[in-house]
Amino acid sequence: MRSAITVIKEQIANFYLMRRLSVYELKSKNKNNYLGMAWEVLNPVIQILIYWFVFGTIIQRPAIDIGQGIEVPFIAWLMSGFILWTFFYQSIIQGSKSIYTRLQMLSKMNFPMSLIPNIVIFSQFYVHLFMILIAVIVLHFMGYFINIYYLQFAYFMFATFCLVFSISLITSTLSTIIRDVHMLLNSTLRMLLYLSGILWPITLLEEFPMIMNLMKLNPLFYLIEGYRAALFGLDWYFIVHWQYTLYFWALVIVLFIFGSILHIKFRRYFIDYL
Repeated sequence: MRSAITVIKEQIANFYLMRRLSVYELKSKNKNNYLGMAWEVLNPVIQILIYWFVFGTIIQRPAIDIGQGIEVPFIAWLMSGFILWTFFYQSIIQGSKSIYTRLQMLSKMNFPMSLIPNIVIFSQFYVHLFMILIAVIVLHFMGYFINIYYLQFAYFMFATFCLVFSISLITSTLSTIIRDVHMLLNSTLRMLLYLSGILWPITLLEEFPMIMNLMKLNPLFYLIEGYRAALFGLDWYFIVHWQYTLYFWALVIVLFIFGSILHIKFRRYFIDYL
């Protein structure tokens, strides 16, 4: 618990610096591209169109039942989940290698290393906010207007941030010590894309309740369904499914405490892996 408190204090004390460095991170990442930061949006849009073409056109899934007798076009359903997946995937992948790719810089300055994963996550968060704006505009023209349930976006974005940072604390530490961890993580996340209810509804497994319930233990599923509940105006997801909410936060707290202990224990030795 002491390690977790230390990490939280470091984030709060250096929040302004972390925010400035995250903007620099985003700009420097795309400075050599002609389209610059536009690629941060173009890449997920292209992926959405590809998955829509494969799963919505070729496999012929024109609409998805989201409950309460409401059906939405597959492209809208896919987009509402994929914008979260893009933020989650990029933040985890970039966060896992954030420390060992900056070891040379860190060896020359006095800098709390626990800030490094968060700098990367914040840089992706700006893109995520823009993607949400695009989704809201597109859904508006499809007949899904801004509603009171949009207020829960603040909660689910905060929940996503906590989950991603907790995981990144673990993976960035392990990846610094064992570089193969990053490669394993990349493969695992690609598999997770097909097991999180992003490309196809998990309710298709209703005849196999045990498998469906196991898949729902994935915390990413909770966040995705929360985003969809907000965008399509279904309900206050985190209140209606309060048991799931308790499970999610219990898992996040365990991951954060474990990640903090791991990070604090090994960060004094990170420079040895330069």
